[in-house]
Amino acid sequence: MAAEAATAENVVQAVALLGAAVIAVPIFRRLGLGSILGYLSAGLVIGPFGLGIFSDPAAILHVAELGVVMFLFIIGLEMRPSRLWSLRGEIFFLGALQVGVCSALLTCLGLLGGFSVAQSFVAGAGFVLTSTAIVMQLLEERGDISAPKGQKIVSILLFEDLAIVPLLAAVAFLAPIPASAEETGLLARLAAVGIGVGAIVGLVVAGRYLLNPLFRLLADSHAREVMTAAALLVVLGSALVLQLGGLSMAMGAFLAGVLLSESTFRHQLEADVEPFRGILLGLFFMAVGMSLDLGVVAASWRLVLVYVLAYMAVKAIGIYLVARLLRSSHREAVERAVLMAQGGEFAFVLYSSAMAVGIIDGQANAVLTAIIIISMVLTPLAIFMLRRIMPEQEEVSLEGVDVVEELNGSVLVIGFGRFGQIASQPLLLRGVEVSIIDNDVEMIQAAATFGFKVYYGDGTRLDILHAAGAGRARAVLVCVDKGDVAVRITELIKTHYPLVPVLVRAYDRGVALALLGAGADYQLRETLESALAFGQKTLETLGIESQEAAELIEDVRRRDEARFEAQITGGLQAGRGFMKGNMPEPVPTPLLPPRKAGKAMNEEAAAALDKVAAGGEPAPEAGKPSSP
Repeated sequence: MAAEAATAENVVQAVALLGAAVIAVPIFRRLGLGSILGYLSAGLVIGPFGLGIFSDPAAILHVAELGVVMFLFIIGLEMRPSRLWSLRGEIFFLGALQVGVCSALLTCLGLLGGFSVAQSFVAGAGFVLTSTAIVMQLLEERGDISAPKGQKIVSILLFEDLAIVPLLAAVAFLAPIPASAEETGLLARLAAVGIGVGAIVGLVVAGRYLLNPLFRLLADSHAREVMTAAALLVVLGSALVLQLGGLSMAMGAFLAGVLLSESTFRHQLEADVEPFRGILLGLFFMAVGMSLDLGVVAASWRLVLVYVLAYMAVKAIGIYLVARLLRSSHREAVERAVLMAQGGEFAFVLYSSAMAVGIIDGQANAVLTAIIIISMVLTPLAIFMLRRIMPEQEEVSLEGVDVVEELNGSVLVIGFGRFGQIASQPLLLRGVEVSIIDNDVEMIQAAATFGFKVYYGDGTRLDILHAAGAGRARAVLVCVDKGDVAVRITELIKTHYPLVPVLVRAYDRGVALALLGAGADYQLRETLESALAFGQKTLETLGIESQEAAELIEDVRRRDEARFEAQITGGLQAGRGFMKGNMPEPVPTPLLPPRKAGKAMNEEAAAALDKVAAGGEPAPEAGKPSSP
């Protein structure tokens, strides 16, 4: 009976976790507050200071930390060693500068509050360690992880993961221990640093020479569940190795991901780990919400409130100053400051270590932990407010980029992404003078490294089109990827420069029809010709003669053109009969079976009926072709 009761209690807790997440997260996302705040709020409601369904959030937190570990593993899979090496300056210079400046500012803040040097440093250093889980989740939701500004934030987070070892060493140095034990403590911390370095080296060597052969061996077994188990083993094993070396588990998983980023098994590993990552990361945020001790907050609410606001404000100022010092734009600096202004999960480890050596007591540890958790809760709200306060149009730094001014090319290309780059090649090879404009500064700078001169300009503005020479060009190529923008540019050009031919990239059939209405001289759906070439190659791969495959593709092209002509007058739903579907066509049959069998009236009909009765098909009449 006791076992059954324990099982029932575990089921109730599992249902509570899932139910709280399912209810809270969609509501908070609908309100525009993001999923993180939903998870945190759900954890607070069902935790020991809410409904009391859970009494030991620390146990859940230890398991849920694996969600952060798996998240970092997937990030590592996306970052090849060459890319990580190119970020070394940002990791060790930008990361060290931000950690150093913010630590100094927060330590001074503690001293102003009347606390000792050791207590002020420990409290401030713990708050400097940003929450990897919250920041990475927010970056993923916004799609900024692979962007340059996102890569800088990732670099800073990686340095903070590495900084936990020297910070723990600093805690030992500041501890009020007897003088006779100082030398022993120093040697122990130096040994800990050596162990950490050795763990990193060992993991790199193992990942480079053992992981790929292991996965090749397992792949030969053709057992999917074994590959999934191996993926989890790599993630958790690498995390454990670095944890035993005194570093963070997240750092170990990240390094394992980087080492496997060039493996042929990379996508399989990502697919195997992804489901576990999402569930456990949500569980981590819920466990953080459960850990907020409302009793401590109520007893010391003035102290908690003052230091939450003061720490977040001072840390944000430090981050902003460092970003501007290294020539980031104002908007990027503000976004980074707001995104990283909170404390993180590594502070729990640092504060526990400081309490163990006597720098802070249990009450101070509880207050500092509450300050960290509340700052984590406030971060999604701060991001929400930032989106309302800051203008939608991102401030662009035009350093090293030329603005459109009196261009005279024979052809004007608007938009220089994948499509525009290919479309410009035959013109450039023929020696045609081409002017190119785009409003993506990062793309313009990247194109310059490949020998392309691209000017900054927004093609939806008439003054920019005039300065770019649209009225003097022999043709304008609109190659932007957004359909509505392409239509707007086409309308603008045809209104003010009606004699200039406009050739436009269309996103889909709907956009193509809109472009015709806007007056485009030529439009091409961006996937049409590549899909036709792909289909022809597939036919040839199946053994069909090249000539027959080409004829079939030409038939598809004719059908598509006929369907498009029908859609011009009849709308998108017109011309459906020109498409060949993969569902069997219905064959008309009589509602009631005939009472009498068919009777042949001549010899030819008799022969046809005999063939049908034998299971064949009637021969076609003379002079008429058979059905395809």
